[in-house]
Amino acid sequence: MAELFLVRHGQASFGEADYDRLSSLGEQQALWLGEYFAERGLTFDRVFIGTLRRHRQTAEALFDGAGWSLPCEEDAGLNEYDFHALFAALGSEHESLKASAHGDRHVFYRGLKQVLQLWSEDRLGGVAPETWNQFVERVDRARQRIARCGGQRVLVVSSGGPIAVFARQALQAPASAAIALNMQLRNASFCQYFFNRDAFHLASFNSVPHLDLVSRPNSITYG
Repeated sequence: MAELFLVRHGQASFGEADYDRLSSLGEQQALWLGEYFAERGLTFDRVFIGTLRRHRQTAEALFDGAGWSLPCEEDAGLNEYDFHALFAALGSEHESLKASAHGDRHVFYRGLKQVLQLWSEDRLGGVAPETWNQFVERVDRARQRIARCGGQRVLVVSSGGPIAVFARQALQAPASAAIALNMQLRNASFCQYFFNRDAFHLASFNSVPHLDLVSRPNSITYG
């Protein structure tokens, strides 16, 4: 079977006007991951990334750390859901929940978990850019494209939502499991799968051996 390393982007710019760019720590996290892969002699014959800036920046920093120069194939199916739009789509009965979009990190993520649950149950109250089922379907199309790519070791850079959907599909778990897993994903973490055209088997989830070191305090982040 072929092997897939599915990477979440490095820390983005939470709380700033432009979330879709890596912080300086996010760039460092990705660079350390590249070093980790290179030290273990890992190489990749196909690379897929979403179309978001933070995906491209993560791949570039990872390549810098590994000393690679690899072409990236973009697939919008690997993009994150629009969390700003999901909060905005909340109906009047969820005004207090809508306000959590502007809270601190803890308040925001607590609110986001509730919003995702409402979204998955088609109970936001307003119109979102895509339904939960449409989101899951586009991630699945990206997964199927990867399964057919012919690579023997594939690298994918994506976001927390699609990564959680990958795991949910592999485990045949309910939507609530994808939401719970999404909330746990660390920046610049990786999941390992073995796959062919017919199946994806999860081998490891949310791994950060390149960050979980005494010499790198405060390097594990979630946003």
